[in-house]
Amino acid sequence: MTSLPLVFDAPKRALPPRHLADLSAAQRKEAVVSLGEKPFRARQLSHHYFARLTADPQAMTDIPAQTRDRLAGELLPDLLTPVRQITCDDGTTRKTLWRAHDGTLVESVLMRYPDRTTLCVSSQAGCGMACPFCATGQGGLQRNLSTAEIVEQVRSAAAAMRDGELPGPDGRPAPGRLSNIVFMGMGEPLANYRRVVDAVRRICDPAPDGLGISQRSVTVSTVGLVPAIRKLTEEGLQVRLAVSLHTPDDELRDTLVPVNTRWKVAEVLQAARGYADRTGRRVSIEYALIRDVNDQPWRADLLGKLLHRHLGQFAHVNVIPLNPTPGSKWDASPKPVEREFVRRVNEQGVACTVRDTRGQEIAAACGQLAAEG
Repeated sequence: MTSLPLVFDAPKRALPPRHLADLSAAQRKEAVVSLGEKPFRARQLSHHYFARLTADPQAMTDIPAQTRDRLAGELLPDLLTPVRQITCDDGTTRKTLWRAHDGTLVESVLMRYPDRTTLCVSSQAGCGMACPFCATGQGGLQRNLSTAEIVEQVRSAAAAMRDGELPGPDGRPAPGRLSNIVFMGMGEPLANYRRVVDAVRRICDPAPDGLGISQRSVTVSTVGLVPAIRKLTEEGLQVRLAVSLHTPDDELRDTLVPVNTRWKVAEVLQAARGYADRTGRRVSIEYALIRDVNDQPWRADLLGKLLHRHLGQFAHVNVIPLNPTPGSKWDASPKPVEREFVRRVNEQGVACTVRDTRGQEIAAACGQLAAEG
């Protein structure tokens, strides 16, 4: 077998200090008691962070000053500092570049639509999957993010929506609610499996144990780490699974998605079907359409046939017009080619739509802003 330029285990770099969001509700009580405080302080602290969406100890006036400073110092350390925020789409799309405690750079993208608001979160700093058309993949993997670093991206976005930082449907700033989370930012989520699953639980558990976002409004993507898909199937979650397939044939996928040299298309789709059967949820098949690479009519036909066979009614194809990175040889397919591709997949009885693209003028493809520093 060809040796893989893939990194499943992140380099040994120090994770940030312990944070409230790293801990389950029971572990928070234990942590508070170990600091010499009453167990109920854990619930108070959790209420401020997960329900009031604040990590500022000065706002926690129901906790004595000396106590809250100590608790915040031990359980609410600063994890992510915004370095830069840029917007487009009339202010309804905002990308944030964050710096972690060790100087690591990660990104998140907040997108407000008329009927929902979606946050695209990062699960790793960089990525070890080495997909050649992806800006993050070109930079390699630096380290996994902690559970709390993932959750902090979500808490910050929820607070921004509550405070009306993005314009509403009428174009004026207006309060709103963060409704959807997609693990489609930097990194391969299932290569940081335990922390991502823990983050999903913190994001979805009802306040004050978590942020209270519905599991059915969370999407976890993967390039096809089959053992991890099977493990996720046993978690009892209701999140949507998204598989970044990008081509239906193994020969091309070995190049576009190098992990395919380990787990072939059929095996990935079989694992995805197992997840769909267990959860009853459709699987999103992500397909970045690349000019003259994977946009041929015969590939559309093959994709439709494979998905009809393996996933049936559980398949939904998201065609993604490629957001090219500066200096890249990869480019988006022309619109007539895109339309024909979608038509052919639909013709096979598989739902196929084109994803709304946002943020091209602000380097919203994952990894672009971090690569610029």
